[in-house]
Amino acid sequence: MSFLAEKNIFISPEDKALQEVYINSIKNSLSGQTKYAMVETYGCQQNVNDSQRIEGMLLEMGFTLTDDREKADVIIFNTCAIRENAHERVYGNLGALKHVKARKPSLIIGICGCMVQQPQIAKRVKSKYRHVDLIFGTHVLWKFPPLLSEVMEHRERVIDISGDGVICEGTPVNYDGGAKAFVSVMYGCNNFCSYCIVPYVRGRERSRMEEDILSEIDMLAKSGVKEVMLLGQNVNSYGKDRGEENGFANLLKKVCLIDGIERIRFMSSHPKDISEELLRVMAEEEKICKSLHLPLQSGSSKVLSDMNRHYDREKYMGIVKKAKELMPDLSLTTDIIVGFPTETDKDFGDTLSILREVGFDSIFSFIYSPREGTKAAEWENVSTKEEIDKRFRTLLDQQNEISYKLNLRHEGNVEKVLVEGQSKTDPDMMTGRNYANKIVNFKGDESLVGQIIDVKITKAQTWILYGELK
Repeated sequence: MSFLAEKNIFISPEDKALQEVYINSIKNSLSGQTKYAMVETYGCQQNVNDSQRIEGMLLEMGFTLTDDREKADVIIFNTCAIRENAHERVYGNLGALKHVKARKPSLIIGICGCMVQQPQIAKRVKSKYRHVDLIFGTHVLWKFPPLLSEVMEHRERVIDISGDGVICEGTPVNYDGGAKAFVSVMYGCNNFCSYCIVPYVRGRERSRMEEDILSEIDMLAKSGVKEVMLLGQNVNSYGKDRGEENGFANLLKKVCLIDGIERIRFMSSHPKDISEELLRVMAEEEKICKSLHLPLQSGSSKVLSDMNRHYDREKYMGIVKKAKELMPDLSLTTDIIVGFPTETDKDFGDTLSILREVGFDSIFSFIYSPREGTKAAEWENVSTKEEIDKRFRTLLDQQNEISYKLNLRHEGNVEKVLVEGQSKTDPDMMTGRNYANKIVNFKGDESLVGQIIDVKITKAQTWILYGELK
């Protein structure tokens, strides 16, 4: 029996019912037992949201969540395919679990996500990590209950990286009960950048129905969530698969009407699809944070063309100019790839000049990592490793200076901060984020968690602001 609806990107009611049958079947089999499960996540916010769905299903099945590998009866790694170092971390952790399973043969080990959606990776895991029981890809996430049931019942390895990508509404989600939540509004990508594996592992763009998104956010608001981050590989394309031109801008307006939601963020935005209408909605709606993540990747028009990004330096700068005209206090962040195969010193110089001209609050920077199956992976790099490493250090040094100078502007301001909890770096401090998504540490107590409070910024560092309660 096929688990996929044949004529729609949405799971059929019959298949959704089948998911629930297996959830209940496992729950009944675990009745009276205490079984533990853990999900370890690698990669982007979309992966975090996927892991919350896996955890939600595990909780519905009757498992108790744990962070202790020695205690767990089920361990799932939700993986990322973007960079090689993420692969190596997963392989290392899988290898370490071989010894855990030797001591506890009943342990079920699973691996899912973008990494294993690639057939060559799934094949490697199958042949070299024989203690792994379950391998499933991004397109069959919703099938986790029947797949796990098969492993539990027959104690045989199960592999499923099939499917073209579907949307399953109503899957249980394990929100952590905090004041912030991720909400996926669409899945997949149609852009096929020459360096990127995402369209191959996540599939083509598929938008959730507006009413399902709004219903989920309304439920979150009623549970105490104050800030939502709307997610998509390219949120600007929301609704375009249904012929909607301003689908995402219209969706944002409706999210703003939901009582209880006080902050709205979104990522990622592809520059080729961002519209003036979207920027105007950002500027006009008070609930939408005036912070925008707009991936640049390179400041060189030539390299951008080689990357198949569908915009050049001039178009990107035009978007930035319009955004800052509409939102003078806009906080901008971006992604930069260093060492793309065709990047020369001159091209890298173009990237540095954009950093100076735009003044990004922060950047997410990476050294190019070839992904098998992408066009750029076939190209020989024109630069040496030493040249690329030097460029990367130069980039970080320049951005550190820019970030620090921009943070200094916050000193003396009284800013609204959503309190998230105790600081991970200083147990004597509480931490939260301001409108610009900057970390703010301050003296306080846990009674403030989940509240939006006034904090006077007293000290700025490169990556953190410090303040005191007003």
